[in-house]
Amino acid sequence: MDIIFGRNRKEQLEPVRAKVTGKIPAWLQGTLLRNGPGMHTVGESRYNHWFDGLALLHSFTIRDGEIYYRSKYLRSDTYNANIEANRIVVSEFGTMAYPDPCKNIFSKAFTYLSHTIPDFTDNCLINIMKCGEDFYATSETNYIRKINPQTLETLEKVDYRKYVAVNLATSHPHYDEAGNVLNMGTSIVEKGKTKYVIFKIPATVPEGKKQEKSPWKHTEVFCSIPSRSLLSPSYYHSFGVTENYVIFLEQPFRLDILKMATAYIRRMSWASCLAFHREEKTYIHIIDQRTRQPVQTKFYTDAMVVFHHVNAYEEDGCIVFDVIAYEDNSLYQLFYLANLNQDFKENSRLTSVPTLRRFAVPLHADKNAEVGSNLIKVASTTATALKEEDGQVYCQPEFLYEGLELPRVNYAYNGKRYRYVFAAGVQWSPIPTKIIKYDILTKSSLKWREDDCWPAEPLFVPAPGAKDEDDGVILSAIVSTDPQKPPFLLILDAKSFTELARASVDVDMHMDLHGLFIADMDGDAKKQAASEEQRDRASNCHGAPPT
Repeated sequence: MDIIFGRNRKEQLEPVRAKVTGKIPAWLQGTLLRNGPGMHTVGESRYNHWFDGLALLHSFTIRDGEIYYRSKYLRSDTYNANIEANRIVVSEFGTMAYPDPCKNIFSKAFTYLSHTIPDFTDNCLINIMKCGEDFYATSETNYIRKINPQTLETLEKVDYRKYVAVNLATSHPHYDEAGNVLNMGTSIVEKGKTKYVIFKIPATVPEGKKQEKSPWKHTEVFCSIPSRSLLSPSYYHSFGVTENYVIFLEQPFRLDILKMATAYIRRMSWASCLAFHREEKTYIHIIDQRTRQPVQTKFYTDAMVVFHHVNAYEEDGCIVFDVIAYEDNSLYQLFYLANLNQDFKENSRLTSVPTLRRFAVPLHADKNAEVGSNLIKVASTTATALKEEDGQVYCQPEFLYEGLELPRVNYAYNGKRYRYVFAAGVQWSPIPTKIIKYDILTKSSLKWREDDCWPAEPLFVPAPGAKDEDDGVILSAIVSTDPQKPPFLLILDAKSFTELARASVDVDMHMDLHGLFIADMDGDAKKQAASEEQRDRASNCHGAPPT
């Protein structure tokens, strides 16, 4: 496992041309931009957790049947401070950094006080966010970093707190058709209250205010939800949306603020302040986007840990939403670097298996329904919502599939009824070993796997003029533990899940987390390329499988 996780990766600052086998669809033009941890030791110091590593951006630029790869470390303030000191001097969630022992007592005292209310890292290693025409590397703190998607250069630092009062924010925002960004963050003890804040960042500066260049100043609070605990808010990594609603899970995986405030003095990491309370409930909050108010009915389910929402939609007076859920928080524990060793296979058996679960929530609960009756009447799921005496509704999921993580969908179907989930297959190991296409309608699946290959999150790119939900390709960056097999970008036909092409690169590529695809052709150009490709297929019976 050290081959994948423990070793620092080298940057590939200049684009290197990949060796392509197979045929890349002519319409596929653009850049796959990805983010993830790439450096885990600085000098003699070492991070404790894989998710703490310094952010390494990398990209595959696809143009006219050729692919070029490059990578570059995010030049965050954190990166610069660590490299200058030749050791870890900025704390991450699983690794607490301490001052130089040579510092005097006054300097040490100031450092301790500054960690009471921590100023978090800007090591934005989780995802890439698009905001208007700009792109940002993101994590789960209040800081994000603007980047150049072509050169991977690090640009200005943005602090969410200048525009909305949040100390933490998700790395999985949603986008509407106009490109506006909807995201969530946690405001910790702000004016005596701890709350979950849903906020909207406009894609462009509103009309009448064009003299202002940045849309950030027009960020607005969409809605706020009080935390059930002032000093112990829920941890969450993502949230769900439909056309009219937002779905937020307040799960009993909570951050103890008092412990966090004293963690530095106690020589503990902030991650140690997270605890899963399996005896408690998971509360399901539904927010109406039209009124910007929570639905008054109280919904809950059993204790679980969810990192990734898959999708959600409205059907016959209900909200149906799908998540990847765990029975506990052991997944996070597994990614401590001490566990990613020769005993990894044995350690990984301790975690609960991620399961695709479907929930259904009634929007208009029948007040005359009998206690204990199921309020869900839709035929598309066996999920139930049982009315209780106090008016609360207990939601029980339908279990769809076991062993999925890092789910993606065709984003044109985000918030709408959909059929396909594209995800990494993980089973009892949290490390992906295959790519899966799961059909929710037929409950069937297609898989891609290859010996010694470890795929990243599969990303769906729709074909121009696509009529079917799965008309397009899947892109996944693959690393290998076989020294004779270089890393490569895999391109699959999303319908058949057959390989169309792969682009191998002789570089030191890391396993990443999340990212996006930036198309660089307009619709007309894509259609022309697709038309030319169809003509090629018609004249060549040995061409690539149809998309």
